Order: sequence, then C-alpha cells, then structure tokens
Amino acid sequence: MFSALVNSFKIPDLKRRLIITAILITIYRIGCYIPTPGIDGVALAEFFNRMAKTQGGTLFGIMNMFSGGAMERLTIFALGIMPYISASIILQLLTAVIPSLEKLAKEGKAGYEKINQYTRYATVALSIIQSFFIAMWLENPAHFEGLKIVMQPGWGFRILTVLTLTTGTIFIMWLGEQIQERGIGNGISLVITCGIISRIWPAMNQLFILISPFSPTRRQIQPFTLLIMAALLAGVVFAVILITQGQRKIPVQYARRIVGRKIFGGQSTYIPLKVDTSGVISIIFAQSIILFPATLASFIPNPTFQRWAQGLIRGHLLYTVVYALLIIFFCYFYTAIVFNPVDLSENMKKYGGFIPGIRPGTSTTEFLDFVMTRITLAGAIFIAFIAIFPDFLMAWLKVPYLVASFFGGTAVLIVVGVILDTVKQIESHLLMHHYEGFIKSGRIRGRR
Repeated sequence: MFSALVNSFKIPDLKRRLIITAILITIYRIGCYIPTPGIDGVALAEFFNRMAKTQGGTLFGIMNMFSGGAMERLTIFALGIMPYISASIILQLLTAVIPSLEKLAKEGKAGYEKINQYTRYATVALSIIQSFFIAMWLENPAHFEGLKIVMQPGWGFRILTVLTLTTGTIFIMWLGEQIQERGIGNGISLVITCGIISRIWPAMNQLFILISPFSPTRRQIQPFTLLIMAALLAGVVFAVILITQGQRKIPVQYARRIVGRKIFGGQSTYIPLKVDTSGVISIIFAQSIILFPATLASFIPNPTFQRWAQGLIRGHLLYTVVYALLIIFFCYFYTAIVFNPVDLSENMKKYGGFIPGIRPGTSTTEFLDFVMTRITLAGAIFIAFIAIFPDFLMAWLKVPYLVASFFGGTAVLIVVGVILDTVKQIESHLLMHHYEGFIKSGRIRGRR
C-alpha cells in the first residue's frame, strides 16, 4: 500500500490531481471555522454543549454531521452540502415520474448537464429557505433556554444570514465540482467524507476521557471493553465493504448476427445487480422523516405534541422499530425508482441479448424483478442493522453518541463507500501507467 502511495506521486497527472484535491479540501475545512456575522459564538457553543447528550437526535444533528461540525459553530459553511444532496435526490425522483425529465435524462451528456443545472437552481432555492428559517430560529431565545444567540436581531440579520449561508453552500458545491473535474474522486462525496472524518478527533477525545488511562478512579470504560469496540469496528467496516461491493451477476448471451461477411455478437457478458442499490439514500430519507417530529417539538411548545414526539427520539424502542422499517421501505422505494426491469429487458431484446434459460420479453422482466426483490431484501435488512447498531452500542457499552456513530449508520457507509471509490480511481491511474496498485491481482498483462 505504501509503495502504491509513493508511486502515485511519480505520475505527473495523478500527482497534480492529488495536490489540487488536497488544496481544495483544505480550503473547505478552513471555511468551516469562519463564523457567520452577528452570532454570539460563546452562547451558541454553550447551547450545543447542553445538547451534547442528544447530538444527532434532530435534523440539526444530521446537518451538523454532514457539515463537519460547522452547524454547531454556525460558520459560513453551516448548511454544508445538504441542500445540494436534497436537490439531487428530488431531481432524481422527479426524473422517474415526469416524462420530460426522463426524456432529458436519456439524451446523454447534454441532458445530464441540463439536469445538473436544474439541480443547482434547486440547491440555491433550498439554501435560501433553510437559511431563512435558521435565522428565525436563532433569533428566538425560547429555543436556547434563555441564551441570546443573535446580538442584533431583525431583518438585517436575517438577510445577512441568508446571503452568507447560501453563498457558502454554493461555494462548497463549486469546490466539489472542481475536485470532480480537476482532482481525484467524487468531489461532493469527498467533501462530505472530510466533514465526517473531522469528527473523529472530538470522538477520540471523548473516548480518551472515558478511558482515563492515568486516572483509574475516573475510568468509565475498561480496557477489555475498548478491545471489544475495536473488534466491532473492524467487523462493521468489513461487513460494509462486502455489502457495498456485493453483486448478483446475471449472465447474458448475445446471439450472432451475420451482416455481409462480418459476424456481430455472440459474446457472453453479465448484468451486475447490486445488493445495496440505495446506499446511504435510504438512511437519509428515514432519518429526515423520523427526526422531523422531534425537530418540530423544539419549535412548538405544545405539551401533548412534545410527549408524542418524545417517543420518536433516539434511545426509545418505538424509534428503533420505526427507523428500521422506514429504512427497509426506502431501500425498496429507491431501488424501484432507479432500476427498471422493463427497460432493461427491452434493450436486451433489441440488441439480441437473452438470459440463458429465460425467454426474452415478459419472462425476462419478471425474472429480473424477482431477483432484484430478493437481493434487495438482504441489503435492506443489513442497512437497517447498520443504521441502528450505534443505538445498541450506546445502550450496551454506555458510550456517547459521537463515539458510537462511527460504528454504523450514515457515517460508516459514506466513508467506506467514498474511500473505496477514490482508491479505485487512483488504482486505475497506476495500472494505466504500469504501476502496481493498492490491490495485488497478479502480473499485469504485457508487463515484463
């Protein structure tokens, strides 16, 4: 692995891409510490310290995770890339139900650029709406247990906050696109991953305090418990890699066609059906829905509504059950949106392809739908287990949520998936220039 890293800087193009990626990510992390004007940072930090025990229990907790802690500091990048993610998901869902967008998506590069432009417009709109409500939320001392967060409330502060946070999101979106074009890896995903990884240091600090190696009287976690946590972390990462890379390969045979003196087709290939098609999207959907009542309860001082929303807070049995069922539902929902067995079977039939033992047409459609339904069930159950595993870890080992969040849920799925994708891209550059990659797979053909 270390030789592969050294070889990465021997290739001029790859070296340039790695350096550009590192510079752009550094710019992003610096922006996560530039405060929004008009905010009392000390009072805001005090409020989030009081909320530390329920971190991740509201939609603001999700935004804070995706922004790498910028939300709790309310910096210029407080919204993070969440508006862009939401806009991308909305456009992807609308593409499946609106014929004009579906037609646009099939036009190749031109259609993709047009949809990407719509996504940018939607990102700006969502950023304006979210930043405005955040400004309104910050102005109300009742939400902060008497703390005064905004020094000079009013329309001046609201407009300034909307402009600052919206511009910050647009700048992050631009950084992601520059990484995608001039750097290495998926730019938006790398930005999210860096934000999540930045939370490792506070989590390690909390874990160090709980272990207290130099003060046995203050120790809350025993060394044997720490070994169990290390083994669980390795097991979770290994399992996530297996499911993320897991595929069901459907063999496809193409019939031979003779045109003049040339023979076309006749080759064998396969259709890779992913076990986990939805990825982290199902968890984001489920979290947004199940945490919405708890977020509203912080705005609506109604005792009846707050008691009802209390049952849907992390740590309660109702929350765990509903959360898992929502993840399974959205795994099937998203798979049904992005995977169309009818179009796939028609394209195969159009080009003379067929699955051995299955008739082309309706029989192929039913077979693909049957296989996808079964493998999606396995993937959905695994994703639901990974999502609720931090809750079990908190109850079992008595660790804070910030530490437990790295043992499952959205963080692990995103980090593992993005790192695997980035490593694959680096390895493709290495193999193209006849260097050994990160994974040894035998001698490269043609190399001596």
